[in-house]
Amino acid sequence: MICFLYKLFLKSTHVKYGRSLSLKGVPLIYNKKGASISIGDNCVVKSSFLSNLVGLYSRTIILTRIPGASIEIGDNVGISGATIYARSKITIGDHTNIGGNVKILDNDFHPVDASARLADDKEQIGTAPIRIGRNCFIGCNVLILKGSEIGDNCVIGAGAVVSGKFEANCVIAGNPARIVKRI
Repeated sequence: MICFLYKLFLKSTHVKYGRSLSLKGVPLIYNKKGASISIGDNCVVKSSFLSNLVGLYSRTIILTRIPGASIEIGDNVGISGATIYARSKITIGDHTNIGGNVKILDNDFHPVDASARLADDKEQIGTAPIRIGRNCFIGCNVLILKGSEIGDNCVIGAGAVVSGKFEANCVIAGNPARIVKRI
């Protein structure tokens, strides 16, 4: 019953979702007016502590923050207690699995310049789109920063801090993240 009511809420905030969206627990999915969130077919969003035994710190959060922002999640994507927060654009390819407590952030949240921070000038918040390819696996506690591009079939090791462009078919790990193996 809760899942049905939550899906009605999603429709009322213009979140588009495909067939067989499975919600384990209650995520926080919020679409700012004038922004867009689309979730593909057969996706699973886990938000309860026992839905993923890696130990989720919080519910899944999928959020567009300003008009014009977009989040596009492909088909057959699994998400566990992750935060996906867009002021620009985040694209996640089909068949990608996002492990527990992952953060995907296309912005800096606050201006880097001290005077802009003091003035709370939100126009000065740095943003850059993120693209995650198809069939990727993102390990638990990964942080993916603005402007990152991850090619198809990549594996990102637990705890990595990802910033930059990474080719397809590789294993990425570390802080800062780097390619440690080609698949």
